Amino acid sequence: MFNILGMTDLLKVSDLRIAFHSRGETNEVVHGIDFTVQAGGQTVAILGESGSGKSVSCMALTQLLPTAPSCTVSGGILFKGQDVLQMNADAIRQVRGRGIAYIFQEASSSLNPVFTVGYQIAEAVKLHRPDIEDVKGRVIELLELVGIRDAAKRYKAYPHEMSGGMQQRVMIAMALACEPDLLIADEPTTALDVTIQAQIMDLLRELRAKLGMSIVLITHNFGIVKGFADEVIVMYRGDIVEQGAVDAVLSNPQHPYTKALIACIPKLGQKQHRLTTIEKEMA
Repeated sequence: MFNILGMTDLLKVSDLRIAFHSRGETNEVVHGIDFTVQAGGQTVAILGESGSGKSVSCMALTQLLPTAPSCTVSGGILFKGQDVLQMNADAIRQVRGRGIAYIFQEASSSLNPVFTVGYQIAEAVKLHRPDIEDVKGRVIELLELVGIRDAAKRYKAYPHEMSGGMQQRVMIAMALACEPDLLIADEPTTALDVTIQAQIMDLLRELRAKLGMSIVLITHNFGIVKGFADEVIVMYRGDIVEQGAVDAVLSNPQHPYTKALIACIPKLGQKQHRLTTIEKEMA
């Protein structure tokens, strides 16, 4: 697990507010949240139901949201001491990929079906690491790093020729192409069965230890947070309702929503006539 001694802020988010504007109406979806991620391998999990503001908050970290007037983002986002929200197009392009990389939900939707996986990873390498001469060799090295066998052969494969788990490994390889300081994994195990899910989480754990990168894990599943993350942030309706060390939050949740999320997890050996559900409105 992450050692907090001598830690430094890699990412510092302060009073982040996100609002969408349409037909004369404004809908603020994130209401002034604060959190930090430390350099050198800390993992922070952002947990909550769909629509709680998890993904949209992380998309704001590299200006991936629509621009004004359709969307406005305010507050402070400091990455390695630099204010992301004040960066111009060239500066933010250097942060994306090299500084902060993403693994998006459902690899099958993120990969282009008409290009080989090798070509797609190579594009990321060429864009952010023009100093690398043997691009194909680097791509094969990345495929091997994420546990894909016969990497030289798989280099020429199309996404549809791979299983869901293999496609997700390709997405991880693409994210690691530029050796980022921070990896944002947005529901990286969506649509995968539990066995492949465990393999992907084990892979991320190994890569974190080997490369020393920090991770923000976006999920709605408390089950994959325990044993993987150092800290957890619980979001509900655009607010952070609870945050702290994973073990502390799991063993002694304070907010009704956190308690309800934990109660929704089915438990082996306990007979229930009805699954626990979450009320529509929670204080």
